[in-house]
Amino acid sequence: MNYKFFTQKQQQTPQSQPIPGRESEMIQGRSGGWMFDAGIWKMLRRCLLIGTAKSTYYAGKRELTEDFVAVVREAVAENPTKVAEEILYASDGRSINNSAPIFALVLLSMGEAPEAKKAFQEIFPQVVRTGSHFYEWLNYTKSLRGFGKVIREVGKNWLSREDVKGLAYQLLKYQQRQGFSHRDALRLFHVKPTTEDQQLLFNWVIKGWEELPSEIPSEALAQIWWYEWLKRNPDQTHEAISQGRLTHEMAAPVGKMDKQAWQLLFNQMPIGAMLRNLGSLTELGVLRADAGANLSRVEAVLNNKEHLRKGRIHPIDVLKALKTYQSGGRLGRSQKTWNPVSRIVDILETAVELSFEVVEPTGKSFMHAVDVSGSMGSLVADMGLSCCEIATTMALVTAKAEKNYTIRGFATDFRNLDITAKDSFSSAVRKASNQNFGGTDASVAYDWMIKNKFKADVVCFWTDSESWAGRRHPSQALAEYRNKVNRNVKAVYVTLAPYRITLVDPKDPLSWDLAGFDPSTPRVIQMLATGEL
Repeated sequence: MNYKFFTQKQQQTPQSQPIPGRESEMIQGRSGGWMFDAGIWKMLRRCLLIGTAKSTYYAGKRELTEDFVAVVREAVAENPTKVAEEILYASDGRSINNSAPIFALVLLSMGEAPEAKKAFQEIFPQVVRTGSHFYEWLNYTKSLRGFGKVIREVGKNWLSREDVKGLAYQLLKYQQRQGFSHRDALRLFHVKPTTEDQQLLFNWVIKGWEELPSEIPSEALAQIWWYEWLKRNPDQTHEAISQGRLTHEMAAPVGKMDKQAWQLLFNQMPIGAMLRNLGSLTELGVLRADAGANLSRVEAVLNNKEHLRKGRIHPIDVLKALKTYQSGGRLGRSQKTWNPVSRIVDILETAVELSFEVVEPTGKSFMHAVDVSGSMGSLVADMGLSCCEIATTMALVTAKAEKNYTIRGFATDFRNLDITAKDSFSSAVRKASNQNFGGTDASVAYDWMIKNKFKADVVCFWTDSESWAGRRHPSQALAEYRNKVNRNVKAVYVTLAPYRITLVDPKDPLSWDLAGFDPSTPRVIQMLATGEL
């Protein structure tokens, strides 16, 4: 009998305990497992990209948002300029929607340092781009802090911009939101017109046009003139849409909407509206299997990378549209039902892939380990999609860009998901969802690769990072894999929940933690694989 078992350096530690000697670097996750502390800046990016307005498997939305508020305040106190940069990064089409960046923008404005106020003012117009954004910002501001000097200044500047045509478009399209109207905003910020066009626009906002001018006052106010004309002539909806280039938000409340009206709207419909209205357009008969010209327009818009980028269309929005459209109206908020058109499904499948950033194959060998444990079944924000579905999609996009890859799922075992690059996103999501159960142990991926001598150049984990069920930590299993199979393997962990935990050992120069659901993630992984980053 001897005590070598106790005095020998421990090579394995159950995930229910911190690694001996590394306790100060680790925190306990909500699942009970111990992981490394991701720190405030990784946490901030996760919250901005993923959002916290929806409960996860392990935490309610209020608890998650309290964490979000705490990390923003801590980050603002440390470096408000960097916080502003992170908000801008997320707001530029990378976050699921703009709500989390707008929320963080309000918290930035509450920073005590002059640098925080300055950073807030500088990025405000780049984050608050639409009337909808403006009213969401007003709502959060009223609830969290009130309307001080800095707030009144940015609000006044937003409403008195020189681009009167652009402002008129926003004020007409979004006439009220979040408990505020344009009239409320003008009065709140004491906006004074400085041009004739502004005077006419503000008069319309405050009291409308009792009498319609006999002629369109100016190009800047043309849409408002046609909107007012349509209110007085609802039977002339087709002419108002064609001549005034009215959107459906402008025309539908005051006009008479029939199939021809929707056809006219479709002819000029921007990419975001098109994506949201595919089901309605199909139900109305505008989109049919034999409507070749209309289907070609859908393809030209949705399968164009430049349109997707300029429209700030997030890949998850496309995935949601695909899932909703395929359901024929059974999913989502629509009260309509339709028979999906096969070509549109194919177009959406292509659009999902195009909306992510990828390049030519790197020639490296990839293992994609998709978390299919029970916690990944929770829905993300208002997407109607689970973490597992999104993880599978992102893994498949990355795999489709490469020639040498394997996709498997991990829970407390490492499962064959039977997913290849030839799978459609729909079929891949279905396969992964059917396996979505069990506890979480990320180390089983390395165990399987060690046993099967699978030599990967890059191992990509797509997970919420709540790994708790294993007999050893993933970082310890990775060390054994490097010792026995490939000493130079790189590990990338893409975290798909807004938690302050990571499976990456901060002392490991060949492991990285990325925040989902960034459209650039597949491209970043390729750059890490080739050493460009």
